[in-house]
Amino acid sequence: MTEAVDAARRSVAGRTVLVAGATSTAGRAVSAALAGAGARVIVVGSNGQRLDALVESVPGAFPYVCDLADPPAVTGLAERVHADHGMIDGLIHLVGGWRGGGGLAGQSDEDWAFLHRNIVTTLRNTTRAFNADLLASPAGRLAIVSSVSVGTPTPGGANYAAAKSAAETWTRAVGHGFAKAALPSGQTAATAIFVVRALDGLEPELAERVVALWDVPAASVTNTRIPLG
Repeated sequence: MTEAVDAARRSVAGRTVLVAGATSTAGRAVSAALAGAGARVIVVGSNGQRLDALVESVPGAFPYVCDLADPPAVTGLAERVHADHGMIDGLIHLVGGWRGGGGLAGQSDEDWAFLHRNIVTTLRNTTRAFNADLLASPAGRLAIVSSVSVGTPTPGGANYAAAKSAAETWTRAVGHGFAKAALPSGQTAATAIFVVRALDGLEPELAERVVALWDVPAASVTNTRIPLG
């Protein structure tokens, strides 16, 4: 009973939130926290078996298999989500990965293609597909996880820092669009960039910070870089 009352008090309760990259460690933590706070959680990943395992640990989550780097597939995902659940109120983008090392000479084209596809392309596809949803929501939220390396890049992590920088720039552009479209009564949609040196071990903090995005006014959080750890 106490947990149900606490969940009802969270502002995300009753909201529909899509977690992209939900089968990662961070994705599982965020999905569980959102569900525990009373949100309707849509979990998206590229591996059906891993999604099934996630749903076992997060009862009530709705799984969707999708290659988020494929624009037509993401368009189809949005159509399925809208048909099943209506419009979403939140997009938590946790698709990523790391490759690097070897100095500047070690920044291979293969690694760049991998990072660009997973970090930038998936973000572009999902935000474009669900931008109208977040603008229409009375409490739309977009969040990504970035890296301190954006501010202090090294030769061995140049590919990674450049991809994360591009993701931050794209997210800020989305946030600028949210601000321009603000209702006369005030801004309702917001973006947030969580910043880490390494996410390992910070998943519980990330999960709570994501849930808390709905507990504060949009204008106070949009386009902020929020350090974790």
